[in-house]
Parts: sequence; structure tokens; C-alpha cells
Amino acid sequence: MLKECVICKKVALTGKVLSRKGQHKAKGGTGSKIARWSKRKFLANLQTVHIVVGGTPKKVYICAKCIKKGDFKKAVPRVKKPTT
Repeated sequence: MLKECVICKKVALTGKVLSRKGQHKAKGGTGSKIARWSKRKFLANLQTVHIVVGGTPKKVYICAKCIKKGDFKKAVPRVKKPTT
């Protein structure tokens, strides 16, 4: 299952980590160049939350921005009955 926000569909993005080499022009060099790069992921700030989806409580991923907005209804926690 791909981790994505249930409300806004935010997912992880791909990018690069750049390794630079050379002295900057401002310091008297010929400029910095990209020596090598490798792939990386920019992960969204996803949290697991118990919410009501279609009348049933479910445990889903929601991003922090949507949690701050409060565009969902939290599920009521179940209370265990005492066995006496």
C-alpha cells in the first residue's frame, strides 16, 4: 500500500542529492560544478489517525497540514467492558 494522505492525496516526491566541487567565483575560483548526484525521496509528514470513513472507524494516513485544518471527524475510542 502506498503511503498517501487520504484527504489531499499527498505522496512522496523524488529528487536528487547533489555533490558539488570547486571554489565559488566570489572566492576567486572558476565556479562550483556538480561532481555527482544520487536519487532520494522527499517524504510527506504523514501521521496515522483513527477517523470515521463512510460511517465506519478506520486507521488511515493524514498529512500534518490536513490535521491542522481539521477536515475530518475523529473516531470515538472503544471502551472495554469490565469482566466481573
